[in-house]
Amino acid sequence: MSKRTDHSGSTFDSFLQEEGLLSAVDAVALKRVLAWQLKNAMKTQGLTKQRMAEQMNTSRSQIDRLLDPEYTGIALDAVSRAAQIVGKRVSIQLVDVRARQAPSRKVRARRAASTKRTLDAAAG
Repeated sequence: MSKRTDHSGSTFDSFLQEEGLLSAVDAVALKRVLAWQLKNAMKTQGLTKQRMAEQMNTSRSQIDRLLDPEYTGIALDAVSRAAQIVGKRVSIQLVDVRARQAPSRKVRARRAASTKRTLDAAAG
């Protein structure tokens, strides 16, 4: 029988961290956003995958991997070149992980009280 971990009061990120999944989930989330932004920029400019591949001096299969929201093994130079072709620039920053932690009990209590006041005011 497996040991059960109580996650009550923890954040989703802390759960993913405990399960060893946080970095993989973060990578897929980032890639989904990147792929979506590139697809939209290509559509706006009327660029096909074939034309994009020609301008990047690469294969269409490389473009397919670049635009695949689940494929995270894409090189930064490929992302940068693709962004440049669609008139964009890639911006990456490191964010302090403490900023991702759950709010304190005081903050949660204030938010709950504020929400209750808002709901009470709306109800009557």
